[in-house]
Amino acid sequence: MPKVKNIIAELPTAEVIDVKALRESISRGDVDLVCVLGPTASGKTRYAVRLAGEIGGCEIISADSRQVYRGMDIGTGKDLAEYGDVPYHLIDIAEPGTQYNVHRFQEDFQAVVADIRARGAFPILCGGTGLYITAVTSSYDFVNKKPLSAAAAPSDARSKTYFIGTLVSREERNARIDRRLDARLQEGMIDEIKGLLDRGVPAETLISYGLEYKFVTLYLLGQLDYDSMRTGLATAIHQFAKRQMTWFRGMERSGVRIHWTEV
Repeated sequence: MPKVKNIIAELPTAEVIDVKALRESISRGDVDLVCVLGPTASGKTRYAVRLAGEIGGCEIISADSRQVYRGMDIGTGKDLAEYGDVPYHLIDIAEPGTQYNVHRFQEDFQAVVADIRARGAFPILCGGTGLYITAVTSSYDFVNKKPLSAAAAPSDARSKTYFIGTLVSREERNARIDRRLDARLQEGMIDEIKGLLDRGVPAETLISYGLEYKFVTLYLLGQLDYDSMRTGLATAIHQFAKRQMTWFRGMERSGVRIHWTEV
């Protein structure tokens, strides 16, 4: 039997972002939203904060399906100190144990964007939840599973959004994931999740949040030993990052131009 080759898709080509040109496009109204996206551990939050400072007068909107929950800090990697003086939105807006979904994100995003613009600031969307990003930058109704009407669709959402992707090699990304996971375990991620269980958040709900919350909850329930939890979780996060990149490359195939850059 012939050997099956493990074909790995090539990474996108990196480019240097011309911030001055981007700032001019924003001033002309050609760009009304910057979206910084990328897989986990690619440095997108830090890059978005730096970009906000270079553009000036920016506020960041998180596109992370788990950072919306209060008290889920270490496991979701909020790293709020990274924002410095840059205002951020759609973090810590829901109670753990409740179900936040893409429809709520669409509504919350539109309200936040309107508020940011009303104050004369500029929005930067930053995150790795591809479904949430697509939901607010494309003319598609994710609730009713159909294209939005012209009246309901964000005006020129795709054409006026400047997408920047944070690029890192698979090897470096996986190494960062492993280092970050060990750091979070040392910082008290297990105690954080135990605290959520003690507060009455159902174990099945935490498991449904996936990744850190799934594996650590199974460990706390005695269904995994520590080594199996840590190894299985690291592998799951590697696979998750790969799925994120698959989503973003799919966006490109659908016609979205993503400016990939090394950070």
